[in-house]
Amino acid sequence: MSPSPGDPVPGAADDAGDGDVAAVLAANEAFYRAFEQADLDAMSDVWEHRDDVSCVHPGWPVLRGWGAVSASWMALFDGGERLQFILTNTSVSVEGTMAWVVVDENIISGASHSTVTAINVFCQREGTWQMVAHHGSGVADRTGPAGE
Repeated sequence: MSPSPGDPVPGAADDAGDGDVAAVLAANEAFYRAFEQADLDAMSDVWEHRDDVSCVHPGWPVLRGWGAVSASWMALFDGGERLQFILTNTSVSVEGTMAWVVVDENIISGASHSTVTAINVFCQREGTWQMVAHHGSGVADRTGPAGE
């Protein structure tokens, strides 16, 4: 779920304190832990509960507002499919009270696997980094004539 040991964190803003980068990475890891465990309470703790949050699951239209976003997590978790995430190519940027993580989600579900590139946006309020946007987009299969 977390970057492999020794994975660099490219893109970490030079003026961002190491503590901010570490806190954003911890918030990002909490998001994927909640996802893997299908834990709606933990997912709720990760997100801001505002009308201006947004979420795009691969192949879904944009969801706006905490009500729609939380309903999507409930539907995904009730589906019974459990996913495991192996995160790679993680990049963290922090600018003041905003941060974003760009990451490849290598997803394992039973015998199948896929890769989704995600952008997770966090906002710091009262010292806590909370998610305000998640956008996941499927990565095309790199096999075949174009990807050989």
